[in-house]
Amino acid sequence: QVQLVESGGGLVQPGGSLRLSCAASGSIWSITAWGWYRQAPGKERELVATIRGSDTINYGDSVKGRFTISRDDAEKTVYLQMNSLKPEDTAVYYCKSDLTPRTGWHPTTYWGRGTQVTVSS
Repeated sequence: QVQLVESGGGLVQPGGSLRLSCAASGSIWSITAWGWYRQAPGKERELVATIRGSDTINYGDSVKGRFTISRDDAEKTVYLQMNSLKPEDTAVYYCKSDLTPRTGWHPTTYWGRGTQVTVSS
């Protein structure tokens, strides 16, 4: 019943910006944490950013100072603002959520299907 859907990916020039969104749908009791991950062809999936509560935020070293993660609990949505984009940011971006469905008793991890971000001239 619970699904995560990413949006906002696309083609952008180096130095440009994109804002990714990931919305959770379904009957949800609470969302403990959100994360953004990315995977480029031939590479391992890597952490981009995570947020737990309001004060526990972590960024991958390659995106610090350029990307910002935020959450809107009323909309059950997490965002990733990406500025000063570089060609090496090209990847499929996935969102992840640790949440408790109203039909469940324990937190469960869910993954979105991903959205393509391409940074190229």
